[in-house]
Amino acid sequence: MGTCIICGSSVDGRICQTHEEDVVFEFRGDDANQLIPGRYYVGSVDGFAEFGVFVDLAPSVTGLLHRSEIPGRIESLDWDEGDAVYVQVDEVHGNGNVDLSWSIRQSERDFRGKLIQDPDAETTAELPEDESAAPAGAVEQTESETESEPESEPESEPEPDSEPEPESEPEPEVVDEAVEADDSEAVEAEAESESESESESREPVHVSAGELEGFVGDLVSLEGELTSTRQTSGPTVFELTDETGVVECAAFVEAGVRAYPEIETGDVVRLVGEVERHHGELQVETEELDELSGDARETVLARLNDALDERARPDDTSLLVDDDDIAVVQDGLVNAATAVRRAVAEGRPVIVRHTADVDGYVAGAAIERAVLPLVREEHAVSNAEYHYIDRRPLDGDFYGMEAATNDVTSMLEAEQRHDEKHPLFVLVGTGSTRESLDGLGLLDAYDARSVAIDGGYADGEAADAATVLVSPTQDGGDAVRTGVLGTHLAALVNDDARDDIAHLPAAAFWTDTPDAYADAAADAGYDADELADIRDAIALEAFYQSYEDKRELIADLLWEENDSLAAHVAGQFRSKLDTELETARRHLSARGEDGVTFDVLDVGAFTHKYDFPPQDLLLDALFRDRTDEVDVLVGANEDEIRLRSTRHVDARAVGEAVAEELPEAGVTPRGADDGHIEFLRGEREDVIDAVVDAVAAQLD
Repeated sequence: MGTCIICGSSVDGRICQTHEEDVVFEFRGDDANQLIPGRYYVGSVDGFAEFGVFVDLAPSVTGLLHRSEIPGRIESLDWDEGDAVYVQVDEVHGNGNVDLSWSIRQSERDFRGKLIQDPDAETTAELPEDESAAPAGAVEQTESETESEPESEPESEPEPDSEPEPESEPEPEVVDEAVEADDSEAVEAEAESESESESESREPVHVSAGELEGFVGDLVSLEGELTSTRQTSGPTVFELTDETGVVECAAFVEAGVRAYPEIETGDVVRLVGEVERHHGELQVETEELDELSGDARETVLARLNDALDERARPDDTSLLVDDDDIAVVQDGLVNAATAVRRAVAEGRPVIVRHTADVDGYVAGAAIERAVLPLVREEHAVSNAEYHYIDRRPLDGDFYGMEAATNDVTSMLEAEQRHDEKHPLFVLVGTGSTRESLDGLGLLDAYDARSVAIDGGYADGEAADAATVLVSPTQDGGDAVRTGVLGTHLAALVNDDARDDIAHLPAAAFWTDTPDAYADAAADAGYDADELADIRDAIALEAFYQSYEDKRELIADLLWEENDSLAAHVAGQFRSKLDTELETARRHLSARGEDGVTFDVLDVGAFTHKYDFPPQDLLLDALFRDRTDEVDVLVGANEDEIRLRSTRHVDARAVGEAVAEELPEAGVTPRGADDGHIEFLRGEREDVIDAVVDAVAAQLD
């Protein structure tokens, strides 16, 4: 029996089942069937093919990392033949073929330890014997051979019948050996004493992480926050962050044993150690590690916060273009950008949650585009851009409990498995109404920070749950396109991205693009037809695989120099939309109430529920087509009503009025101007009539 190198529990080997995916294995077998699915292995690139990458896990065992498993194009990998790479074994087929999965961890340092899997060893998980990673079981084997050595060399003993020659008689060396042992122990003790004396006489120099380059070989002390802890098969590696940077600090008790188990990630500490170079990088060999408390802790935290805020605040706080509606929340956007930049500087993942429509994708992709270079600059590992920035489209209009539960589950798993910090959640086009309060409250319960930007009419109650809430209508401004708001945020997050995203706001408008944004797009080289193609193509792709970010495809549509892809996808969009519009126009029901003209469409009866276009997009297109003839479009399906109006209509206020009039109809308003009204399907006709009356009264 052994102990788990991570949690210390008793196991048959060196890793428990719970933490098996937290370490990487070196495979020393010769048969693919000896591999264990689910484990991560280090291998080497054998070659590239159109359908994937071949990876050697052993001289006679090769697996395939299919292109569908690679987050990006094969050509985007910075791998060469022979490079060491890290993969997960997904499945081993009966014919010996091995399916591999992608690993975002692409260095041994990203794992919490390294183990050997040798089929000839007693267990399938053993510690390497030394730095050269000797075969598992070698220690036991060597000891066994040493014990049996006298019996294994009978030829060296004299023959039974022969007289031993005098000179061959063993001389009494016991005394000499004892003397030598005593001398050796004395020398070792003296050296140890000198070393301890020298260590005690050295006073550590207090430095910051950014100054360590000039103190190699010196004993130093540092103060900061422990931002990660990683247990390797040898030392424990702490990551210490102070106001000037980050440094790794190694502490060794014995192989695979956690040093300073009382110290946890997030603690503020004072560390003393010697500065060394490890594989070309600076590392502090830890001699003392103490948690700070009280005033000492608060002083360090205040220093860290001040430095991070100063570093994170954008240098250029001007808007992407002059826009009076956006200027209303310019300070809020600067605060939101500071929060995003600070998250990157802290090594905190940024999770962008956006609605699955054109506005959401334009804003989300702009923010992603701005954050990616900052992540690459902050983190040297090649997979950082897939680990520290993630864009997740929402399945719905609000950041509800389902989305929040998924996010918290992923967050806690990453914290448990990889000691990862809680992310900053950037909510785009959502999070500003009370329907998101429960979801935001769940994030808040786990101290997960959030930023919400929304161009629509916000419900002020949600502001308490979010770190930063940016909505023009909360500050007395007019509603704006969320895609425009998100692009301004992206420009503040990364000034270098301004030219790259200048055309995106214009792509968010379906009609009447403001001159400032049209001019910015033209200066960037995009004409009106190209922008229309981009917008329509994004609208179509947003509908398909709505749970996926489609990072590379969306990037190709928004930034591809050859516009043939956007034009091709946009053609499909228009064909599908025109077919639905033709059907919908024929089934509109006209109404009038108190001088307000209405069109009512039975959306459930005259659209394809699971086909493109989605109901919201169809109603938008239909209303643009009918704006000159009606004031309000009412789209009703089996149990929901959605409104489109030439003037601002507060859907929540309408729903509340109808709920009061029809208490048995189960009427529940969701959202504000771009929200909807839910009801019991048996009360449908009465609810439609009541909604028409309430809207007319609001517009009167």
